[in-house]
Amino acid sequence: MRKIVFVILLSALFTGCASVQMESKEDSAKAKQFAQPQAGNSGLYIYRDSFAGKALKKNIWVNGKCVGESAADVFFYTEVAGGKEHSISTESEFSPNTMMLLVEAGKNYFIRQYIKMGVLVGGAGLESISEVEGKAAVTKLELAKPGTCSM
Repeated sequence: MRKIVFVILLSALFTGCASVQMESKEDSAKAKQFAQPQAGNSGLYIYRDSFAGKALKKNIWVNGKCVGESAADVFFYTEVAGGKEHSISTESEFSPNTMMLLVEAGKNYFIRQYIKMGVLVGGAGLESISEVEGKAAVTKLELAKPGTCSM
């Protein structure tokens, strides 16, 4: 029985594609110019580029506010106040995973959301990525519309 459940869960993680509403190609291209954020702010690019879990959508929050549901090969862009620490969270199997990020005004930061195996369903984690690696990843993705997080 365990083997059957494992095979079903594994196939759900690696097949199909979750979809979310996307911004226009023009808005996506503009975001990929990596312009300096508005005065006093920092830019956050939060993206998901992992092969695992393509069928899963996972919520993302910044400072407790919903940014949207992520899917494979998408990114979100938002600005936050510079010179402060901010919480970035994503849902996981049993509880949210949260990272704290101290940002400097005028800079862009890149956060990668990744899917990891869980007991019942795939969970998600977050990691801070260098600007060079983050820009390279985001240029291959499309901008998702900010939206409502599901419960």
